[in-house]
Amino acid sequence: MASADLREELLCSVCLCVFKNPVMLRCGHNFCRVCIDQHLNTQDGSGGYSCPECRQEFQERPALMRNINLHNVAERFLVTQPNHEEITGICCTYCVDSSVPAVRSCLMCEASLCDKHLKVHSKSPEHVLSDPSTSLENRKCSVHKKILEYYCTKDDICICVSCSLAGEHRGHQVEMLDEASEKKKKKLRNVLQKLITKREETEERVQSLEELRRKAQEKASGEAERVTALFIDIRRQLNDLEKRVLSDISRQEKEKSIPLSALIQKLEIQKDKLSRKMRHIEELCNMTDPLTVLQEPDTGDLCDPEEGGGDEDTGGHDNQRHDVDGLDVTVISDTLHTLRDIISGIRSGIYVEGPGDILLDVNTANNNLHISDELKTATWTQEKQNRPETAERFQEYPQVMSRRRFTSGRHYWDVEGRRSRWWSVGMCYPSIDRRGPQSYIGHNNKSWGLRRYNNNKYYVRHDSNEIQLPDNISSNRVRICLDYEAGELSFYELCDPIRHLHTFTTTFTEPLHAVLCVCYPPFGDKNNWLRICS
Repeated sequence: MASADLREELLCSVCLCVFKNPVMLRCGHNFCRVCIDQHLNTQDGSGGYSCPECRQEFQERPALMRNINLHNVAERFLVTQPNHEEITGICCTYCVDSSVPAVRSCLMCEASLCDKHLKVHSKSPEHVLSDPSTSLENRKCSVHKKILEYYCTKDDICICVSCSLAGEHRGHQVEMLDEASEKKKKKLRNVLQKLITKREETEERVQSLEELRRKAQEKASGEAERVTALFIDIRRQLNDLEKRVLSDISRQEKEKSIPLSALIQKLEIQKDKLSRKMRHIEELCNMTDPLTVLQEPDTGDLCDPEEGGGDEDTGGHDNQRHDVDGLDVTVISDTLHTLRDIISGIRSGIYVEGPGDILLDVNTANNNLHISDELKTATWTQEKQNRPETAERFQEYPQVMSRRRFTSGRHYWDVEGRRSRWWSVGMCYPSIDRRGPQSYIGHNNKSWGLRRYNNNKYYVRHDSNEIQLPDNISSNRVRICLDYEAGELSFYELCDPIRHLHTFTTTFTEPLHAVLCVCYPPFGDKNNWLRICS
């Protein structure tokens, strides 16, 4: 089939262009989906629907079935055409050769025009020209069949002049389409700018989250490598220790076995001699000739003089048994004590320092805090402690800092609080204020804290920004973990299993101290306390 003939077969009878997304009616005719939709939309349905080609009628709006095979044929045909971009456009209504592209469409004539037909087309005002379009009927009033020239601002709809003068939009404020379009474009540009800004913010947020995810993955990968290396080293040390202990046991077994084997061999020889003598004596006892019995040496002389007395032999054997008695478990136990060094190595591989290093600094303790002798427990008391009021002592709140400060590495410490209504724990810079509302943990940019308040409600706070934590915290013990170089301060609930509560991420610029705050009545209970766990 020639290219021109094939093209004729691939033309939609409505737009006279090569099929775009062709669909088929039940009668078998094919149309562009847009074309048949527009055609069916012009029929109100009261009189049924009809095929624009064969006029077959349908009681209900016919379903449109996509013709995939025809779609594929049309696509291949267009690809093979040298000027397929022009062919796929809107064609001139009046040209015999329907492949001539249109340059304008007349709303009055509802026709598309090429350059040639445009020159001879009517120039009267009612013939309004527009860009080429296949939906010219949509640019006319469905009631008066006149060109849509105005925009009703009350009903937000395009109308014709008859709608404005005598129709249902009579008396409404109207605008020219160009004017209304520019106003709407202005609004749309504002909306677009907001959307652009919103999208940029979203993209920045996505990038930030992706960066956090990448850092989390890198950290997880690094931690996995570190833990893997730690366990490889543990297994190596345990294997070496096992070999050492088994080697000690084997060595002692050999050392004990050699004298035991020699003694056993000697006793076996002696046992054989005794057996021979026993048989000889038994033979004498069974003889009937008294002369023969009497001529044999006395039975006492039958014993081997080299063997010595029975008591001496027994004593000698006892001494030998004592010399080879058991393994030296003290040596084995001392070797096994190396396990403690391995366990210590494991602990140092997880955190450099443990909670045993945290001692409270009485010089910073508020005068309503009693500090225990072991410097681990802070208890609120109504009786003033009569400590001198110095610049480093907390004046406003019942708080106390630790003696130890942290400038590097990984550390953790555990704290237990009485089930009262209110207490706070955390870490702070030494430059934190010691008086005024800004001296409270988390109410400044120099401290980070976990706060228990109002019957088992928990919050984390930094620089006066507070985040409420879940209500299902049941343990009264928490763990504070510090990774100074990573800039992370984390809080955990010490339950089974341990549960992460929150992590602050920042860049630490000063040394850090542990800090406790024990509430006073009426917010807390009398003798309210916090204790650093060892």
